[in-house]
Amino acid sequence: MAFLVLFLCGVAGGVLGGMGMGGGTALIPLLTLFGVDQAAAQGVNLVAFLPMAALALPVHAKSGLLKGEGLLPLVLSALVSSALFSLLAAHLPGAALERGFGVFLIALALFRILSALKKCVRA
Repeated sequence: MAFLVLFLCGVAGGVLGGMGMGGGTALIPLLTLFGVDQAAAQGVNLVAFLPMAALALPVHAKSGLLKGEGLLPLVLSALVSSALFSLLAAHLPGAALERGFGVFLIALALFRILSALKKCVRA
């Protein structure tokens, strides 16, 4: 049963990630909800991101949703910062990771709300 729950968490994260919605934003809370340690959930998210991105990138490129200019610096800086922050996360206590991820989710929600409000005001 545990395998099925974790599998479904992965499917949910994969679907959202493939749609460009940030699968990790759903995957990490889902995994921790079902008993996976915060550090392990974040590690799984980093590993799961690679195949999701590898499959989604060509689809988005074919749809004309990618701009070629500035892509290389963006990808390189993302790879380097992911590696560095993964090493940092391995040395932080789980409570610090939980709080940090919580702050990230709150900031993301506020950003989305403000963006939606700006669109409503313009319309």
